[in-house]
Amino acid sequence: MAVTKAILGKWLVAQKRHRLSDRQVQMARELGLNPDKLGKIDNHRQEVWKAPLPQFIESIYFKRFKREEPETVKPLKQIMAEMEAKKKLQKRKRRSVRCSRKRVLI
Repeated sequence: MAVTKAILGKWLVAQKRHRLSDRQVQMARELGLNPDKLGKIDNHRQEVWKAPLPQFIESIYFKRFKREEPETVKPLKQIMAEMEAKKKLQKRKRRSVRCSRKRVLI
């Protein structure tokens, strides 16, 4: 599934709401968790048997991948900036191809 700006925006909101670090957000994304459903997993201080969300994410990440943290951690803002740069580059390429076609036709 392609990562879109809207999905990354949801992750930014979830990161702020649940006070997650960039590392924990990266782990949750690799696990395939839904940012909209993190509130159900989060401990609301009423359920003493539940682990806090950051610890829960780290524990299931270790169970699944057998490592403590992701190999590379990128902040969401950096990923969004890279997507924008890539998009601008693709637009420039398309424009140059269109201009070269027009010149050939004339």
